[in-house]
Amino acid sequence: MPHSDGLDDARRYVVRTYGCQMNEHDSERIAGLLESDGLIAAESDDDADVIVLNTCCIRENADNKLYGNLGHLKTWKAQRPGRQIVVSGCLAQKDRDQVADRAGHVDVVMGTHNVHRAAELLAQARTSTRPITEILDAAVIDDHAMFPSALPVRRESSYNAWVTIQIGCDNNCAFCIVPAVRGAEISRPFEQVVDEVAELAAAGVSEVTLLGQNVNSYGRDLQLAARRAGDGTAALRPLFADLLRAVGAIDGIRRVRYTSPHPKDMRTETFAAMAETSAVCEHLHYPLQAGSDRVLAAMHRGYTADRYLERLAAARRTVADLAVTTDIIVGFPGETDDDFAATMDVAAAAEFDDAYTFIFSPRPGTEAADMTDRTVDPAVASERFARLRTVIERSALQRNQAREGRVEEVLVEGPSKRNPDVVSARTRQHRLVHFAPPPGGLRAGSYATIEVTRGAPHFLEGRFVELVAAPRHRTRIPVAAG
Repeated sequence: MPHSDGLDDARRYVVRTYGCQMNEHDSERIAGLLESDGLIAAESDDDADVIVLNTCCIRENADNKLYGNLGHLKTWKAQRPGRQIVVSGCLAQKDRDQVADRAGHVDVVMGTHNVHRAAELLAQARTSTRPITEILDAAVIDDHAMFPSALPVRRESSYNAWVTIQIGCDNNCAFCIVPAVRGAEISRPFEQVVDEVAELAAAGVSEVTLLGQNVNSYGRDLQLAARRAGDGTAALRPLFADLLRAVGAIDGIRRVRYTSPHPKDMRTETFAAMAETSAVCEHLHYPLQAGSDRVLAAMHRGYTADRYLERLAAARRTVADLAVTTDIIVGFPGETDDDFAATMDVAAAAEFDDAYTFIFSPRPGTEAADMTDRTVDPAVASERFARLRTVIERSALQRNQAREGRVEEVLVEGPSKRNPDVVSARTRQHRLVHFAPPPGGLRAGSYATIEVTRGAPHFLEGRFVELVAAPRHRTRIPVAAG
């Protein structure tokens, strides 16, 4: 079927992303590489010549969903000669040769450490009679291409951007597959991060989110490497707080966010940097996972419930008007009624603004997946989950209702998905706000003030007050390599 827009010779691509922000950022890099190689974005699968599935192995039934999608794509591929399928990301890293064995019509399987090879592998596959599988066991530390600044990027948004400051994870949480599929922690050089943010600001980006699997341990490996190299004066001190200050000082950057920190590595220096740097938003995503010390120890989280709450209290004392969100797992193997009661107590004491709550689901390759003798009855886990959601939604509603009557600065994201006559935006605390725009509308990327008229458990409603700043970005940041 020929393309109908005059670009009949241009191959088109679609990237489908599953999972976390790190995967979404990797998808931006894959798209940028494909566009640098002459491909253009397709409007739909029907119009595409290449489909990339950037997979996640954290989500429940991720394997079944992948192979189900690949089954449907077998028909898609047969409908037009030359079509190609790429499987990338964490599930590809974990399953390796299994992908090609189970779905022989896949052209390229690549892991988390060779995103920079996407266009090359796709080109190789066009002349190969067999699927190409390339899975690296670890990132090559001296290969700067592992970080986004070295790669073309196609960003879906032009007013905000993710900036990777670290890849991999050195923790060994019993439920998590990330260290196995993302490798050891590797921090980006400090100056590279600052330079990339400065380039983004010059292109009109006003909000950046610093990304890492464990952002608040950023720089630990850089300092240890400096010591090993013979710099005996290299002091082991937290670098993440310094990075927040440096990024927040860049002209044009109005908002700085970060995700995700680990409670065991959270330091008062980070709270101080948040309080002292006006661009750093008053929002902390602070994963609890469980409120029982026994369960936390089984998870290998490295902190107790008391220590978690002490650090949380310190954060709120230091950072005015701080919003706190979290992650909590219900039904971890061996969780008793008393363990769950402890989680409920901590959740109530913490008064979270929101929480991502999950019923435990085993991930093959993790320690917890082998704890089959301690499985919590699914009906019990579901009942606990519902009770926890009641506590979370109660505190979320109370904290949102407490903002009624306040005037808040918001960053406009665009029309609401449910009601195109209403604008959706985010406060500095990352609360979602819906409000009617002024005559003439508001462009995405605009800053405005609104008066909060109603607080609901998961969003605010407001009344437009005034435009604070028009967006500075172009329609889209051009694909560029650093």
